[in-house]
Amino acid sequence: GRPRAGALGRPSCQTLAIFGLLIVTGFMVLIMTKKAPPFTSLVLVPLVIGTVTGLMSQYGYTALEIPKFAIAGMISNADLKINGVAGTAIMLLFAILYFGLMLSAGLFTPVVNFILRTIKGDPLKVMLGTALLALAVSVDGDGSTTTLVVCSAMMPVYRKLNMKMMDLAVVLILSNSIMNLLPWGGPTARIIAALKVDEGELLRLIIPGMILASIWVLIIAVIRGLAERKRLGIQNLSKEDIEAVIAEQYQEDADLARPKLVWFNFLLTAIIMIQLIFGGTWIFPKVHAALIFAVGLAIALTVNYHHPADQRRIIEKYGSSAVQVIFMVLAAGVFMGILAGTGMSEAMGYALATWVPESFGSHWPLVVALVSVPGTFVLSNDAFYLGVLPVLNQVGIQQGFSAMDIAVASTAGQAFHLLSPLVGFIYLLLNLTGVDMGRWQIQSAKWGIGVFLMFLVGMFAISGVPL
Repeated sequence: GRPRAGALGRPSCQTLAIFGLLIVTGFMVLIMTKKAPPFTSLVLVPLVIGTVTGLMSQYGYTALEIPKFAIAGMISNADLKINGVAGTAIMLLFAILYFGLMLSAGLFTPVVNFILRTIKGDPLKVMLGTALLALAVSVDGDGSTTTLVVCSAMMPVYRKLNMKMMDLAVVLILSNSIMNLLPWGGPTARIIAALKVDEGELLRLIIPGMILASIWVLIIAVIRGLAERKRLGIQNLSKEDIEAVIAEQYQEDADLARPKLVWFNFLLTAIIMIQLIFGGTWIFPKVHAALIFAVGLAIALTVNYHHPADQRRIIEKYGSSAVQVIFMVLAAGVFMGILAGTGMSEAMGYALATWVPESFGSHWPLVVALVSVPGTFVLSNDAFYLGVLPVLNQVGIQQGFSAMDIAVASTAGQAFHLLSPLVGFIYLLLNLTGVDMGRWQIQSAKWGIGVFLMFLVGMFAISGVPL
């Protein structure tokens, strides 16, 4: 099989890491300069560079294996130990159709009504409402669900007031990056598995930073809200205006609205959310999110739309959005599969863990926090926390730090992780809001610096992790 990065000679490993970094950099440059669309960049950049390195025949794989790595990134390959994105793509398919159905059926109509009556046309209140809703819904740990719920509830309001969708997209992703650190979220679960630290103690130590970062997101909402208030003013929405917003949102398919079933749809959605959040704990069995949404969609279609023609309309109406998102997620799978299969991910992780000067050892938790930023951006959570973090932990232990110190410090990079092209659900967010990926990454990163600093203050100044 393919030799591990650490088993390669140091020059070869470093060169492989450079090629991996070249793939990531090439992708970012192409989309930010708009020389190529994200799909093209995600597929062609790793294929070209991976094939070129494979022709060199000195890194443990050949150019002929590149297609196999690309396919593994999409549908998984146990022999290569690559987890594909097929499960995520299927989940997104059913989730988009489910929430689209609920949008047409009118589940979110009362929510939009309430928001409009409360904000009374004030962009500042809209931004604060967006931040609070995103922070609350993100508790489920799933970015796709958060995106669908928040966008479904808030986008009609943004359209009515002519507010910037970029603000919605930025506040949503920053909120999710904070709440994703809860124990049932991806990164924390992997940290616990990699370093065998206590789940409860880890949560207690990262909560101060999460609280400070959440306050920072609310401050961002106020800043952006005041800017939008200055640009647009406060609109005095009458009862007729509110009704017009709702009518405009559903005028194309008004006959698909099911106001009498709003409580049934709410209960069904609540059950789905509870299963997503608490699956695998207490009395709730662990069930893949794709199956949860598939069952939910089947029930919702049957109850809300008895006639096959109406069911077909729902699928056709929201199927195009689902296809566009799956399109991008599978492309991200190609990108990830080639990085993982060629060993470039592992080589970049090895480089991150070994390139840091030993003189920094006395401040190792801070080093780990800083390394986690590029680490969790260019690598998947699996690759960084299960592959790189144990190496960083061994160095930390030699310097007199505990595994818990390293575990807490490694969470800081999550402030930027969700901006990575390897995160599937961001393509759903970009598709729904219609914002440009490169501009969104820049704007989110700018405000994400504050989230990162709040994480550092929480872990070092409040939780007592030694610098």
